[in-house]
Amino acid sequence: MKKNLLLFFMLFTSAALFAAPLRAGSKVYVSVKDSSLKSDQSSISKTVTGLSYGDCLVVVEAGEKKTKVTLAGDPSLEGWVLNSHFTTKKILANNSGRADASSDELALAGKGFSEEAENAFRSANSSLDYKTVDAIEKVSVNRNELMDFISQGHLKGGEE
Repeated sequence: MKKNLLLFFMLFTSAALFAAPLRAGSKVYVSVKDSSLKSDQSSISKTVTGLSYGDCLVVVEAGEKKTKVTLAGDPSLEGWVLNSHFTTKKILANNSGRADASSDELALAGKGFSEEAENAFRSANSSLDYKTVDAIEKVSVNRNELMDFISQGHLKGGEE
């Protein structure tokens, strides 16, 4: 029993050591089709710049849900990005600087799906209405209208 407990403790401790947290200066890469670098942690804050799949970022301050970063190519651009929108694994791009993947493949990868997984889901759920989902994904809200809605509704600042 003591051997099992000791083994468990050693495995748990070593797993914690290998799961290194993000540190200032670490490089991360945008892992979704597109994202935004925000001026603060609120989801409705001003967009500093848009981010694309494969963009290299440098960690300034790691957060629980969002991380403060700068663009590797332009450190003057600093802001916050959702942790789910980047990876520590380097994303390779082709000679044009863009990733060799279609927009559909990027969207699926960002959601954790492979083409095979989506096809299996579609065949198992053929009665689902994908046209409605596609239409909803195309809906865009003007920032000023969103801010008016939040203000008139006396809503909190839109934190995630």
